[in-house]
Amino acid sequence: MSDAKQKVINLPNFVSIIRILMAPVLIYLALTQQPDWYIGMLIFTVFTDLLDGFLARILRQITEMGAHLDSWGDFVIYNTMALCAWLLWPEIVEQEISYFIIIVLSFILPAIIGYIKFHRFTSYHTWAVKLAVAVTIISYVLLFTGLMDWPFRVAAVLCLYAGIEEIVITMLIHHEHVDVRSFRQALRYHRENR
Repeated sequence: MSDAKQKVINLPNFVSIIRILMAPVLIYLALTQQPDWYIGMLIFTVFTDLLDGFLARILRQITEMGAHLDSWGDFVIYNTMALCAWLLWPEIVEQEISYFIIIVLSFILPAIIGYIKFHRFTSYHTWAVKLAVAVTIISYVLLFTGLMDWPFRVAAVLCLYAGIEEIVITMLIHHEHVDVRSFRQALRYHRENR
């Protein structure tokens, strides 16, 4: 197998593709009003998000393509989660609409701004986004299983910060980089490219 194929076809990338392919399954479960199955499949999908990065590190198969696949998978799944929440629990979404909009825009706007500037989706994987995603996933499950609502509001604040940081990173750097972990790292790239 050629080096180019090895970089594209590997286990971590396969796991990312599985995550992307879970979007239609989640939408089907939401459309057919199967909230328990939906939550179960969502948890599996989130597990694939953790697994692909772990596998890439331990198998030493970290590639730019893998970083982009991971980001595309995140973008597809987080938007699918928003749609499915609206399909399954419209009354809860309506009650939490301000926080819901903040979370959705915090994922969509940085991606759009990055695409406009670099003509491709960015793959920063910042620490702030990692924290915001973890809290959002947990709070999403807590909110839509009826256990508690306040963590969802905390998630909205964290997502807002993470989204703003990603937009600032995009504005600072001159060309696209993958795995820019923080504003500080972007500032360093900005200074190096003056």
